[in-house]
Amino acid sequence: IAVDIQPEMIEFLEKKEKKLGITNVEAHLGTVDDTKLKPESIDAALMVDAYHEFSHPREMMESLFKALKPGGRIILLEYRAEDPTVPIKPLHKMTEAQSRKEMEIVGLKWKSTDSKLLPWQHLMIFEKPAKK
Repeated sequence: IAVDIQPEMIEFLEKKEKKLGITNVEAHLGTVDDTKLKPESIDAALMVDAYHEFSHPREMMESLFKALKPGGRIILLEYRAEDPTVPIKPLHKMTEAQSRKEMEIVGLKWKSTDSKLLPWQHLMIFEKPAKK
């Protein structure tokens, strides 16, 4: 499942899928504060250099939290703000501490961070707690 808030990107993806004969990707149009995904419908979500761009991060993450199955994971890649040598504008970077705080506010639990896998980004994994 691919979610975007821009109809043009959904259209682009659907055309690309058709051209390449890809049949296992579903494109979904969300809004700035809602993924529009069904509750407990996904096992994981991957966000690459996207979270810091959200205009309504808390609302979007609450929507994503609802869409995750219990035990589901968020894989978040963001440019490391802790490293001044990362060649990207500061407004496009996030610290690990900031990321952890914002994910924990919506109920996600931090599992791990790898800051060495990629040259400039953190790879952080958060998990929705399993139901008790």
